[in-house]
Amino acid sequence: MKKLPILALLILILGCAKEQPDLIVKANIKGLKKGTVYLKKIKDTTLVTLDSVIVNGNAEFELVTPLDSPEMYYLFLNKNSNQDEAIAFFADKGITEINTTLKNFVFDAKIKGSAQHSKWEEYKAMISRLNERNLDLIVEKFEAQKSGDTAKLNAIETENNGLLKRKYLYTVNFALNNKDSEVAPYLALTEIYNARINFLDTINKALTPKVKNSKYGKELQIFIDGIKKSNTNKK
Repeated sequence: MKKLPILALLILILGCAKEQPDLIVKANIKGLKKGTVYLKKIKDTTLVTLDSVIVNGNAEFELVTPLDSPEMYYLFLNKNSNQDEAIAFFADKGITEINTTLKNFVFDAKIKGSAQHSKWEEYKAMISRLNERNLDLIVEKFEAQKSGDTAKLNAIETENNGLLKRKYLYTVNFALNNKDSEVAPYLALTEIYNARINFLDTINKALTPKVKNSKYGKELQIFIDGIKKSNTNKK
């Protein structure tokens, strides 16, 4: 048998090798026997399916997709009912592991993956405390309206405005302190998109070149340019 030249052998090996997907989601949904799981993302304001798997007895599975830039993805579970549930996670190239349960699909989710997801979880932990207080204020406002307590209503309004300001300032500071993460422009676009333009501009100008060139970095620039153009036209 003739020996293959080294170059030809290398080409043969590389040709047979499978190309690794950009993003691999390894998931385990404890208690799931039957159902369909979807990997989705938002494209042009619409949720699109990137991959899916029909689960029939094996609660462990993998989903894959190309990925150009770190982005928010969603793991949707259809339990053969009319109601879908979704786990949101910030993904980058590589492997993301999601472990959860059928009973509490969203709330039991443990996610191990990108550095961006860890940053997003850090942000959510602080914001959740502000959101909880906001929910309390809604209940207090309802009770004050029933009793006609004007003084209480004014106090609630003042505190609510303060909470909103704290959320905006915390988000701006978090984005500035993480200007090298794609989470920064994402938060500007989703959490404080209706903030004053100078807040958004400050975040945008602070982003590192890599982040400015990311999906959310480019979208933030377009969003800010649109606001400035609109403001100019109003003059």
